[in-house]
Amino acid sequence: MSKKYYGVNELRQMFLDFFKSKEHLTRGSYSLVPHNDKSLLLINAGMAPLKPYFTGQEIPPNRRMATCQKCIRTGDIDNVGKTARHGTFFEMLGNFSFGDYFKHEAIAWTWEFLTQVVGLEADRLYPSVYKDDDEAWNIWHDEIGVPADRIFRFGKEDNFWEHGSGPCGPCSEVYYDRGEKYGCGKPGCTVGCDCDRYMEVWNNVFTQFNGDGKGNYEELANKNIDTGMGLERLAVVVQDVDSIFEVDTIKSLLDRVAEIAHTEYKENAEKDVSLRLITDHIRSCTFMASDGILPSNEGRGYVFRRLLRRAARHGLKLGIEGKFLAELAKTVIDSSKDGYPELEEKRDMILSVLTSEEDKFSQTINQGLEILDEIEKDMTAGNKQTLTGENAFKLYDTYGFPIDLTVEILEEKGFKVDLDGFNECMKKQKETARKARKVTNYMGADANVYDELDPGLSTLFVGYDSLLSSGRIIALTSETEIVDALTEGQRGTIITDSTPFYATKGGQQADIGVIEDQSARFTVEDVIPLKGGKIGHVGYMESGTFNLNDVVEMKVDADNRKSTCRNHSCTHLLQMALRKVLGNHVEQSGSMVSYDRLRFDFTHFQAVTSAELHKVEELVNAEIRKSNPVVTDVMSIEDAKKTGAMALFGEKYGSSVRVVTMGDSKEFCGGTHVKNTADIFAFKIVSESGIAAGVRRIEALTGDNVMNYYQNLESQIFDIAKLLKTNPDGIMQRVQSMQDEIKSLKAEADKAKAQYAQYMMKKMDDDISEINGIKYVTRQIDNIGMDELRNYGDMLKDKTEGGIAVLAGINEGKVNLMVTCGQAALDKGAHAGNIIKAIASCVGGGGGGRPNMAQAGGKNPEGIADAFVKAAEVIGEQTK
Repeated sequence: MSKKYYGVNELRQMFLDFFKSKEHLTRGSYSLVPHNDKSLLLINAGMAPLKPYFTGQEIPPNRRMATCQKCIRTGDIDNVGKTARHGTFFEMLGNFSFGDYFKHEAIAWTWEFLTQVVGLEADRLYPSVYKDDDEAWNIWHDEIGVPADRIFRFGKEDNFWEHGSGPCGPCSEVYYDRGEKYGCGKPGCTVGCDCDRYMEVWNNVFTQFNGDGKGNYEELANKNIDTGMGLERLAVVVQDVDSIFEVDTIKSLLDRVAEIAHTEYKENAEKDVSLRLITDHIRSCTFMASDGILPSNEGRGYVFRRLLRRAARHGLKLGIEGKFLAELAKTVIDSSKDGYPELEEKRDMILSVLTSEEDKFSQTINQGLEILDEIEKDMTAGNKQTLTGENAFKLYDTYGFPIDLTVEILEEKGFKVDLDGFNECMKKQKETARKARKVTNYMGADANVYDELDPGLSTLFVGYDSLLSSGRIIALTSETEIVDALTEGQRGTIITDSTPFYATKGGQQADIGVIEDQSARFTVEDVIPLKGGKIGHVGYMESGTFNLNDVVEMKVDADNRKSTCRNHSCTHLLQMALRKVLGNHVEQSGSMVSYDRLRFDFTHFQAVTSAELHKVEELVNAEIRKSNPVVTDVMSIEDAKKTGAMALFGEKYGSSVRVVTMGDSKEFCGGTHVKNTADIFAFKIVSESGIAAGVRRIEALTGDNVMNYYQNLESQIFDIAKLLKTNPDGIMQRVQSMQDEIKSLKAEADKAKAQYAQYMMKKMDDDISEINGIKYVTRQIDNIGMDELRNYGDMLKDKTEGGIAVLAGINEGKVNLMVTCGQAALDKGAHAGNIIKAIASCVGGGGGGRPNMAQAGGKNPEGIADAFVKAAEVIGEQTK
């Protein structure tokens, strides 16, 4: 079969179809957000979401699986754009075996797919194996028929996969010879050369050992296959193009960037850097947004923000005017939605997130320029030529101001930047972030007693239809170990083969209740989902003893469940109402429903107005009054999506899902609900706030809790009326009267302050001194705040003819210091910030500020006189 041209989308489907024919379960990509894995900020490999299956902690849905996983890696972010090799976003094709087939099948299918399906020339493929892996070498040579001189043996660094302790093993890679035009021309150029001629397209990891992280290995009883093949790299080979930026889907995006920038790729090397960087980063940002990741200053949100702002910055370098990233995201969506339908489903939200963050960056740039301007003035006044690394990092970290922009602007004006100091600050931040990541085992999860449970055990949840059922105890744990019995007074966890208790999941809080038989009783305080589909009932033995295999009665607290159902069902109605009032960009980003309230977090980029909240509340209550039946259907995930049902970001769904419908609301949901919307009774929003960039939170009440809320409100109104010595109907009139009275008293107080200020100004005539031709005044004015102290300072500028005012005051036991420098003083070299720094220690405090105005606070009133003496000394030194 001869080599043909295939597009990226074709190659993805060809791979999945091929392994489906080999009895693999194929599925769409997992989310970029890791599930129960604290070792990763973002999914960075095809096998990462499948770790529980490799370790045996969970039983896979099929012992053979194949995926195309979206991945993000930022380790080489500084090289993205500078070369055509590097990128942050990529798609990883993978076929996996969990204790099923091994080297023979994996290698044979590798060869079959590359040569028979894709049509790569057999004589241009070069396998490599681990130096001691004779088995793999023999398969390639004896079974596949690859000549010995085309099979390469490499050492541990290249052909052995391991990550700390845990499953590991040798690798076998396949390289494709792209031809001399991509080579370095050196006589010894061959597989392993750093040039672009021999490109790795496939990597089989034979997970056959368990390593202790210290160089000791044990053979695994169940060996696994973990294959990785970069889709974009495969496309580079198949399409015979220079780099990943020229494969069909990515090139169409790069061309769109070039079009917006009014340039062409490969016309200008410097512009090409920006074109490649924007192309790569907008892919990452679009996919991150589609998985519910929002820009922020920490974690994966910080990665998102950094990528987006780098792209926006390079847009400025290319001369692109106005916002452009959302426009590029449309191209990403259109070119990739066949393989990733969530891109189209979340289109409105993706575009809103990108537009909002680009707006913020525009403001950041302006704010950063203003701050940089102040820094320049300070450096000029202080005769400094180099911006400290700390200040450069503060601009970068606090204000999101790119370091390269800081360097560029300052260099234009003859200044330098301490890049070593900046990099040291960056290093410290990364070290802090690294230490903050908790990694206690291979899975990237905290180790606990439940890790030792038999992965073959599972629990059937029967609580959708009943709050009372019997079950057999299949496992027991104390707080520290697996046990055979729990006795009176002990705390622990009971796991049964079936349960009516709902475990905390999807934002819904767990049921409470009791587990009992004729002689023992266990109080259930919490219910938790465990790996492998087990459900743990956490609590304490109230009386008697429970043993392994006991049959017990399980009773859910009905009132608690009923109230929780009301709140859960209402979150569905709330999301529908929010989308109607605010727009389709609204997506659930979190929720919490318990018996007493509901909390709903959603994507929106400004505060919700009172009018909008009122409209949302009206819509929800209208749906409640319609008495719509709440219908639950179980169907395949594909059929569920066809119904238009909404899925929750980051949730891990199986092959079949529950779809909950109430009126126009239709959502994927595994939680418990009311039977009819009328059962909710009523809905009341009690607060709306922002909890993160682009995320708002509504807290609300339903059912009896709404009545309790109004009863409490009524009680407070009567108490307020009593305090105001009126009745509830007269509260408004009484408050208005009091406000008028306060306004009048304030006017009188302001008049008195003004008169006092005039009196103080006249008294200060005698306090004005002169040093080096500059007039200055020192004065203590007590019982006023810093704002009023600043007002006195402004008035004294004229009185000192552009000189200096050093003012101090004691207010509520604390010292306020303030220094102003007029133009005459500034011209002579005076600097208010440096004066403050010199005198603040006299009053036991600290502070700083600009050349023309600075302030400080302190705790030692007795030091004010010394501060005035020190001020005179510093003024004398500054104005020589």
